Amino acid sequence: MSTPAPQAASLRVAVCDDSVLFREGLARVLPELGFEVAGLAAGPDALDDLLDSAAVDGPVDVAIVDIRMPPTHTDEGFQVAARLASDRPRLGVLLLSQVVEVGPTVALLQHASAGRGYLLKDRVTDLGAFAEAVRRVGAGGSVVDPEVAAALLADGRDDAVLAAMSARELEILSLMAEGRSNIGICERLVLSPRTVESHVRAIFRKLDLADAPDDHRRVLAVLAYLRR
Repeated sequence: MSTPAPQAASLRVAVCDDSVLFREGLARVLPELGFEVAGLAAGPDALDDLLDSAAVDGPVDVAIVDIRMPPTHTDEGFQVAARLASDRPRLGVLLLSQVVEVGPTVALLQHASAGRGYLLKDRVTDLGAFAEAVRRVGAGGSVVDPEVAAALLADGRDDAVLAAMSARELEILSLMAEGRSNIGICERLVLSPRTVESHVRAIFRKLDLADAPDDHRRVLAVLAYLRR
C-alpha cells in the first residue's frame, strides 16, 4: 500500500462508526494521509454533537460515516447523509459499508447538490484511492465504489442501449458512474484526453443525455439514465 503525500491545505474530517477498532484505525491513518481529524463519534447523535463542538476550531469538511449503525443496523448512514444535506449542505459525506446498497445509493447522490460518496470498507486498505475519495468528496465531487458502480449499471441497464456501446464505452461509463473525471479516466485507462472526450461524447449521445461539465453532474447524468 502506498501513502500519498500530504496536501498543503488539510481537510478536517469527522469519523462516525460504531466499531471502535475501525473508528480508531481511521483516526490513526487519516493524519498520515494529510488530513486533520476533527473528532470521532460512535453514532448519529454523537456525530451531531461532534460537528457542533468541532466547528469552534473551524468548519469540518468531510464526515466519514458508517451505513449500518445502531439502533437498527440498516440504513442509519443514509439517514445521516440525507439530514446533513439539509442541515449542513456544505459538509461532504463519505459513506462506508461492507455491502453493496444499490437503491439508496441513487437517492444519496440525487438528493444532494454535491460532496457525496459511497465506498466499500475493503477499499480503505488502498490508502491512495481512499485519500483521493476523501479529497474528491471534500471538494464537492461524487465518489462511487467500483463494485457499487458495477451493481448500478447491472441493476438499471437498458440492454438495447448498452448493446450499442463498444466495450471501451462501457468501461468508461462504469468509471463515470464511479465519479471519475475525464483526466481520471485517462490515467486509469492510459488513454489520451482527446480519445476519452470522444468516447464520453458518444456515451452521452447514445444515452440521449446532455453533456455535463463537472464530475458530480456527470454522475447524476449516468444515474438518471440508470433510473429510466
